[in-house]
Amino acid sequence: MENKNPHVMPEIDRSNGMEIGLYSLGEHMPNPHTGERIPASQRLKEIIEAAKMAEDAGLDVFQVGESHQEHFVSQAHLVLLSAIAQATSKIKISSGSTIISTSDPVRVFEDASTIDLLSDGRMEVVAGRASRVGLYELLGYNLNDYEALFEEKFELFLKINENKTVNWNGEFRAPLNDAQVIPRPENKEEGLPIWRAVGGSLASAQKAGRIGVPMYQAHLGGPAEAFKSRIDLYRQTAFENGFNPDDLPVATAGFLYVRENMMDAYREYYPHINEGMKLSNGQGFPKQAFAQGQDVKSVINVGSPEHIVEKILYQHEMFNHDRYIAQIDFGGVPIDDVKRTIDLLGEKVVPEIKKYTKRTK
Repeated sequence: MENKNPHVMPEIDRSNGMEIGLYSLGEHMPNPHTGERIPASQRLKEIIEAAKMAEDAGLDVFQVGESHQEHFVSQAHLVLLSAIAQATSKIKISSGSTIISTSDPVRVFEDASTIDLLSDGRMEVVAGRASRVGLYELLGYNLNDYEALFEEKFELFLKINENKTVNWNGEFRAPLNDAQVIPRPENKEEGLPIWRAVGGSLASAQKAGRIGVPMYQAHLGGPAEAFKSRIDLYRQTAFENGFNPDDLPVATAGFLYVRENMMDAYREYYPHINEGMKLSNGQGFPKQAFAQGQDVKSVINVGSPEHIVEKILYQHEMFNHDRYIAQIDFGGVPIDDVKRTIDLLGEKVVPEIKKYTKRTK
């Protein structure tokens, strides 16, 4: 099939196996084991330190998401990514996600493109809607426009990314007339890889496939099979609209915690995930549902290195995805434990995953 895709794609070398990365939503929560909550300044510096550790361990990507509620420090996530761009030299950096619905796409492009220039072409953007919706009122938007805001602003963001001169007329912002949005990335497309974040909505997966943009799917828990239908629909819709699904990257993201012994991992991590969910979502993570994560078919990647390799390979067999992004600092996990997880990923997990997921296409 001829590739008609006009969008800027992330550069993923499938012959090296599936990409493995980390993401942080900038949670600023007490450690449930000690009750200690570090200062916001220290938390920000530790996120930058985690990115440096990830690069040193040979991971492929580091992402920072945007959140505007209490118990988070990632309100200015692109500022934080700019600091990470200067602290690292090789690892890909990305938002995860940028809430494009409540942002000006012009300004987002200016900021992200500047980070791309500072990082020598390592910047990507994951554009999403927000699962925590308090920021709509905070930033002056009507929650009733939730879907319409995203669709219009995502379309404008893509148009800015793919055209040096933009003409635009929409519902939620003033028109653009022969606008030149600069600076531009210094690659052949003069644009950024832009992913569409897809949550629990089949319709969102379908829309991503209809326009042929990379799909980024985050999940909290449950059987991996429950998420396959969205990825299948995405690829089917892309094919029906003239795109080659093999040319469209898919990424998944979720919780990860690794220790040498599987039961130690579950015992240590549960207080973090449970208390973190209480603070961020208003209710904890059911203990039985968390324990079910020991099943290899569960999408929660917690356990020993061998168990996590088995789980991620099972997920890859089901999804055939190109990138997995792990959230390893949720719920007040201290930096020493984050470092231990990164070390084990680099030493025992990533090499095995890459060995078994190499492909020619």
